[in-house]
Order: sequence, then structure tokens, then C-alpha cells
Amino acid sequence: MVRIILIRHGETTWNTEGRYQGQEDTPLSEKGIRQGMACAEGLKDIHIDRAISSPLSRSYETCRMAAEKHGLVVEKDERLTEISHGLWEGIHADEIEARYPESFYLWHTHPEKVQMPEGECLEDVRKRVRAAFDEYAEKYDGETVLVAAHDAVNKVIICDLFGMGIGRFWQIKQDNACINVLEYDKGIWRLVTMNSTPHLGYLISGMEQKGL
Repeated sequence: MVRIILIRHGETTWNTEGRYQGQEDTPLSEKGIRQGMACAEGLKDIHIDRAISSPLSRSYETCRMAAEKHGLVVEKDERLTEISHGLWEGIHADEIEARYPESFYLWHTHPEKVQMPEGECLEDVRKRVRAAFDEYAEKYDGETVLVAAHDAVNKVIICDLFGMGIGRFWQIKQDNACINVLEYDKGIWRLVTMNSTPHLGYLISGMEQKGL
């Protein structure tokens, strides 16, 4: 069996501002650093064999805080990089809605049908992230793997592994620095924990972010 502890990065200032980040390498905010430290503390007594992260610093730094408590060096996997929002990156959600009203509406109603202008679609993300998870399941039998990624990445892989289809994207919530636990054994994926946040001091954040 392979156990994957899948986390989302801590908060960034763009998260709070409602700007679409995508593959822009935005750093953790002061609150995001505290969240990363709390996530690391929450995982310190869990056996972890290896740590893998998106190369973007907000995920890498969140992962590093946890990995250090286990004496691990974080491996980078480009396939875990956040969705490319193309021309939407760096723009506030309200401005995107004004500039691209039809695409923005479709993104929030049928996200599987949206091709980001000069960016990716969710199917692009699904293919690369599923390839990564299939590789982890094959290579790391008997291990517990910490994986740090992003909102869209986490939502897409959860939808895909459990047969929901990426059209159910918005039915999955991923708070900053949340913890998910997935297990793979004998060809079957099992969802053990999703969007867990008690290590951050609350069960339900009540926060809705406008940007990914």
C-alpha cells in the first residue's frame, strides 16, 4: 500500500486579494508561513518516508517546513505545478469577470469546458497530475509520501482518482494548508481524509477564495 498525504500550500497575499495566481511564483504571506508551520506541527508525529512538491515556492516552502521535521529533502515534480491561467494570471477575479464574462461564467459552471486564454484546461492538469500519482503508486509501495501542491491540482486529482469527473471540480474544497490522506492498494484508491484543518485551529474555515 502507498499512503499519500496531500497538502495545499499556505496562504499568499494573492489568495486574500482574489488574484488568479496560476503558475506565477507568489510567496507565502506571513499568515501562510504560520499555516505552513502549523501543518508541519500537525504532521510531525506521522511517519513520512519522502516529500514531493510543486516547484512553485508557495508549495515548496509549505512542504519544506513539514519535511524538515522528518529529516527529509523535498523533491520537486513539475507535474504538480498549478494550472496555468494564461492571461488571467495576476488579475483580480472581478476584473476577469468584466473582461471575459462568458469564459468566467463557464469556468464557474462547467469548468471542464474552459480553455484558459494562452493557458491550460483542466484536462491538461488532470493528465500530468494523474501520471505523477500513478508513478507514485507504482514506485513507492509500502511508503508514506508527503505531496504538496495547489488548489486546482488537488481538486482535479481527487475528482479523477475517485471517478467524479473534473466537471465536479467546484464540489471539492481545499483550504490553505489543508491535509488530505489518500491510499492506494491493489489497484484501488481510497479517500481517507479530505480538507482537514483542525491543525490550523478550526474545523470549518468559512473562507471562500476568489482566485486560484
